Amino acid sequence: MAEQSRGLVLVVEDDPAIADLVQRYLLREGFGVHVEKDGAAALAAVRRMRPAAVVLDVGLPSMDGIEICRTLRTEGDWTPILFVTARDDEVDRVLGLELGGDDYVTKPFSPRELVARVRTVLRRGPTAAEVLAVGGTRVDLTRRRVWANDAEVALTATEFDLLAHLMRHPNHVFDRSRLLSTVWGYSTTTTRTVDVHVAQLRAKLGTASPIRTVRGIGYAADPS
Repeated sequence: MAEQSRGLVLVVEDDPAIADLVQRYLLREGFGVHVEKDGAAALAAVRRMRPAAVVLDVGLPSMDGIEICRTLRTEGDWTPILFVTARDDEVDRVLGLELGGDDYVTKPFSPRELVARVRTVLRRGPTAAEVLAVGGTRVDLTRRRVWANDAEVALTATEFDLLAHLMRHPNHVFDRSRLLSTVWGYSTTTTRTVDVHVAQLRAKLGTASPIRTVRGIGYAADPS
């Protein structure tokens, strides 16, 4: 295990060549890295080491990445998870996001892009105390905590960033491509990721959700 300044990233990958490549690029960017190749060992490592983020392959021996994510989220562990999948199948990717994954890349991928996405899911809020309130939802940007109708709600790092971005600009309509660029830090022709995260936010926030769909365009936080 290598320990460096940006926090520890657990890389879970059973292909040694890919694991080594990802590790080298993360180390180059100042992250600490620990590698596991087995699903059950990876789950134990998350519980033991409390990494800042997990780069998680979907296809693994003993326990796949989807099951690892499901188990952690059921336990209340919301460590940011970036899925890596060899299957070019949107169902797998969307399922991972619905379980509480923060982002995904598909093999073959650019290691620079993967590192950029790790940095994105690890972004933290401003140092100055600030609480946003729109409708029945309150967001504490400093402590990264969210309440819906006074009940605290657990969000993934990406869900939090998306909600906070919309609530910082009430009534401003953002198209999906703009949200991908601003919140995720990249642009792509596939905007399904945004829709999945919005659906998950609405499910978690319930009647307090301030997110409004603007047909044919995107989403806005509506104070009404």
